Parts: sequence; structure tokens; C-alpha cells
Amino acid sequence: MEEEAEKLKEVQYETEKHLIMSPQASGVFYPMTAEEKVDADNRSVYVGNVDYGSTADELEVHFNGCGPVNRVTILCDKFSGHPKGFAYIEFSDRDSVKTAMALDETLFRGRIIKVLPKRTNMPGISSTDRGSQRGGRLRGRGFRSSRYNSSGYQPRQRGRSFRGGGRIPTWYSPY
Repeated sequence: MEEEAEKLKEVQYETEKHLIMSPQASGVFYPMTAEEKVDADNRSVYVGNVDYGSTADELEVHFNGCGPVNRVTILCDKFSGHPKGFAYIEFSDRDSVKTAMALDETLFRGRIIKVLPKRTNMPGISSTDRGSQRGGRLRGRGFRSSRYNSSGYQPRQRGRSFRGGGRIPTWYSPY
């Protein structure tokens, strides 16, 4: 049993070594620097309203007239695995992005697609963030942003309060 485990480790090591050293995989396994990511984003377009049954090959054929296509990425839901309805297409050169913009509002598989230049994500900035904890969005009923008012005075609580933030009148006594 131990001999088989040792052989398996050796085979895995040789396979990993072969994959890392192979010239075909040299661009796949190393992490991209920030400059390379920005450059790739400048050569890419966002394609919206993509048909859920479309494939990367079909999108590549549709955009092949704009220039050589490096990569087609159709984003899928991580839980169900179904396509989300949009894709990113990376071209070999930046001029292809301008040419691809001409395909905005064209018909692809019976749908009018939206083609925009891909934007570069900024770290720490989220498009889904709708405000901060302080002063942004309220947390539901009875939320008080501060225990003290602007003068520093803390008002006396009247009645009993419960977790929901509502107040029970002082005359209420269940027992």
C-alpha cells in the first residue's frame, strides 16, 4: 500500500513538473501582474444579453471579423452552473476593441447583444456596495446610528425595549 502511494506521489510530481515546464502552459499557470491585467482588460469587450445556449466557439466566430480572438469567457452561476447571459472577449490587439464596438446592438442567436469595452475592476470598490455601515443604509426598524445625540447627551430609555428596536409601553406588564 505504501509503495503504491509513493508511486502515485512520484507520478503526480512528474506530471506537475512537466506541465509547468511545457511551453504551451507557460502563459496559463503563472499569475498575471496588475499591468498585464489592465492590458488584457484594455483588449477585451463585455458582451451582454448573450443567449443562454450559445457557446464560446459561436461567439468567437461572431467576433472573428473584428480581429484575432485570444479568449472567450462566458460567465456561469457558481451554484447551478447555468450561464449568466454575458461574456467577455479578449482580442490580440487594442484596435479590435474599437472594431467590436460596431457590433453593438446587432443580432446574435435571435437576441440583440450589447457590446461595451471591458472595465478594469478597482480593488476595494464594489458595484454592489450600496453604502457603508455608518450613515449609509439603515438596518431596519428602530435603528439608531449613535447612542448619543450631537450634544453628547444620552436620553433616558422609557419602557422596555426588545431586540427589534421597538418599544413596549411602560403600562404593559405581562405578569
